[in-house]
Amino acid sequence: MIKGLRRPAASNLLAGLLIAGAMTAPAGPARAQPAGDFDYYVLALSWSPTWCANEVAAGDPPEQCAPERKLGFTLHGLWPQYADGGWPEYCDTHARDPSRGQSAAMSDIMGSRGLAWYQWKKHGRCSGLAADDYYGLSRRAFERISLPEIGGEMLANVIEFDFIAQNPWLQPDDLIVTCADGKLREVRICLSRDLEPQACARDVQEDGCRGDRPLTIPPIP
Repeated sequence: MIKGLRRPAASNLLAGLLIAGAMTAPAGPARAQPAGDFDYYVLALSWSPTWCANEVAAGDPPEQCAPERKLGFTLHGLWPQYADGGWPEYCDTHARDPSRGQSAAMSDIMGSRGLAWYQWKKHGRCSGLAADDYYGLSRRAFERISLPEIGGEMLANVIEFDFIAQNPWLQPDDLIVTCADGKLREVRICLSRDLEPQACARDVQEDGCRGDRPLTIPPIP
């Protein structure tokens, strides 16, 4: 593990989030790092209607937000993480970048080819895997999760409970719910490099919203 390349200070993180937008991954180290040097993954599941509500309001909804897609939870990404906090990104790798077709094939669970490509570039290169293997691992991780039915207004800890009820192999420390402006944003699940459940590191847990906070869940179009 590379020491010293860790999560930025809280003030810098806040600034990064404001710039990146509500549905992006947290800002991380900007330096390129070697591929394969990490401890575990975070599987990030975005609630697509929350993200799309912002995009539609901006007047330029992308393909993910087309009404006929009817997307609920989508795969935001499978992110390498360090056990003692922080994460690598934009790593050096000898792996060839995915073809347009390989990225497009992920749009059924990720919403768009563009997001799949971006997630490979920022996070997948850090996995140490070939692009096709990283996409395959991401799909297996996503498809392993049984997604509960949610809607209306729910407490954050009730959403967590429903995920655990549907996936009894998970423990409370293995996942968090994130929110923005009182709305459900993501559910993030911590997995080993072999996709086994594990407790999230403290920095991941700190991204979660308060368990007793009621969250609005925008409906699927």
